[in-house]
Amino acid sequence: MMVVCVLVITLYLPKQPRFRYEFEKGKTWLNKDLVSPFSFAILKTPQQIEADKKAVVENILPIYQYQDEVFKDQSEAYLNEFDVKWKSNTLNEADKEINRERSHQLLKTVYNRGIIDVNPKHQKGNKYYNFSLLKNNVSTKSNSQDVFTVETALAFLRDNLKTNDEAIRKTIIDLSESHVKPNLIFDEALTAKIQANELKSISTTKGMVQKGELIVANETVIDEEVYQKLVSFRETYDMQTKSVGDDKLVFLGQVLLVGFIVTLLMVFLYLFRKDIYADNRQLSLLLLVITSMLLVLTWAIKFNLSNLYLIPFCIVPIIIRILFDTRLALNLHLLVILIAGFFVPNSFEFVFYQTTAGMVAIYSIKNLVKREQLLISASFILSAYFISFVGIALLREGSFGHIEWINFLPFVFSVLLSLLAYPLIYAFERVFGITSDVALIELTNTNNKLLRELAFKAPGTFQHSLQVANLAEAAIFKIGGNALLVRAGALYHDVGKMENPQYFIENQTGTSPHDKLPYEQSAQIIIRHVHKGIEITRKYKLPESVIDFIRTHHGNTRVDYFYQSFLKNSPEKFIDENIFRYPGPIPFSKETGVLMLADSVEAASRSLKNPDADSINNLVERIIDYKLEQNQLDNCDLTLKDLETIKLIFKTMLMSIYHVRVDYPKTV
Repeated sequence: MMVVCVLVITLYLPKQPRFRYEFEKGKTWLNKDLVSPFSFAILKTPQQIEADKKAVVENILPIYQYQDEVFKDQSEAYLNEFDVKWKSNTLNEADKEINRERSHQLLKTVYNRGIIDVNPKHQKGNKYYNFSLLKNNVSTKSNSQDVFTVETALAFLRDNLKTNDEAIRKTIIDLSESHVKPNLIFDEALTAKIQANELKSISTTKGMVQKGELIVANETVIDEEVYQKLVSFRETYDMQTKSVGDDKLVFLGQVLLVGFIVTLLMVFLYLFRKDIYADNRQLSLLLLVITSMLLVLTWAIKFNLSNLYLIPFCIVPIIIRILFDTRLALNLHLLVILIAGFFVPNSFEFVFYQTTAGMVAIYSIKNLVKREQLLISASFILSAYFISFVGIALLREGSFGHIEWINFLPFVFSVLLSLLAYPLIYAFERVFGITSDVALIELTNTNNKLLRELAFKAPGTFQHSLQVANLAEAAIFKIGGNALLVRAGALYHDVGKMENPQYFIENQTGTSPHDKLPYEQSAQIIIRHVHKGIEITRKYKLPESVIDFIRTHHGNTRVDYFYQSFLKNSPEKFIDENIFRYPGPIPFSKETGVLMLADSVEAASRSLKNPDADSINNLVERIIDYKLEQNQLDNCDLTLKDLETIKLIFKTMLMSIYHVRVDYPKTV
């Protein structure tokens, strides 16, 4: 799995050698004098290129096409309609020819000068504007003041029409109004094409740095000019190494670094979390998280994501903290960030942002037991980013006024994406069989289907389980451990008794069915509740971490009541002790060990006829000492100090349950 993880990551990471220098505008160059190993052009800044583009767009005039066919069409239509209008208005036929000729000549004059269709976006706040007039494939510069609009063309016709007869004048003007159309038409496609060609020809460089020329000297402040030279040098270096650098050696370097990081993770797991190291499912989840996060980074670099801070790196520590623990979450997050730092600009700044935010994410989610905790954690992460952003900006700029607040938006988006951790946690739980605190809270809800069925079929067992849960949870909380896991295990540890509830004393109301059975058979019925419990909980798809409590809560002890009864009543018969012994295994963790003790103590306390302080004290001491003598606690890491603490808690809680009064010494 390690090899696959390393190969997948390194196969997709960028393969060009990395530029070795980090620099910031306004900071001091702390490296040795940097001399250019090759000649390169100095790139313009984005602002300079944008200014050049704006100047090009402003200098290119809109192009208007002179269209001859407009006059031809309107002239022909005008002459055809003239005779009809003249006759319909019963005007003097003797004046028709001369007025037709004069008015047509005026119309021709207007069209020859040109009628423009004014475009408001070309005016730019002015009434008149320059444009290029394309006529017979010859372009000339013109102004909208030098040509007609439809309105000025009609005004020209009215002013220059020479006739004293108002009827004739009105007829010609009315006819002209319907035949004055723009013949200077804006050619948007041609204008855009010329603009595009001009924009393509804009130079992105200004000046050169020659081979052997000093770029920046040691302890020199990086001003605007030097900064642009360094940016240009880095861009040229990256372009050259793509074609010059040996991809195989770059790949080897990546394999060494990523392999070393993954090895560190394995060493950490072997030394401090052997349970995960030995569990292939959990191990594959960790490697999947690392691989997925770095593949997302690779995708972002490949497709030139506008800002790499959009990637929610804090989702890694959140998921690992909730599914595992704080140390592993911090360790894994640091390893992911260290690898990512090789492939992002301003790597130190990147590592600082993500490390501090990841630490805050881990600290803010102690236990995910409420839905709002993710939102609270997101607000803490955003605050961490904000503090880092303002601090770094002040170090760089030295002024609040120069902080570009818009650059903080990617962090906001990243924090919002980190909320995806919640559905991912659920998916990982299902796929990899890991139990989070959220899942345990759902399991400890006594209204869920299986516990309701237990309460209905075996009410005595259900009440016993509740008391065991309270005892075990209080004890594990005091000595340190997963209290939620213990409570879940306690509630389900006797769920197998649902099969034959009447065979267990806490559910019996009258005579015992064991009275009519051989001792061996009775013992097997009692022992069977462990196997049945495992079967039922697997049917309901409970996590293995909870099923472990069913397996271990009796360890490999004997069913002593029936064993001793058999010995007493059949001393002459051969006895196979294994018939009366639980299959095990014995408890293997603090949590399973505490549950075994709580179960035995609570069950035994029910047999006390007159519970008082002495009888409860003796009972707890006797039960726990017996478990030690039977080697049932050998595999769980409970110390003698832990056992003393557990005894004290059990005694205190049992006295409270049975309302035992404490005897106070009499005062003299």
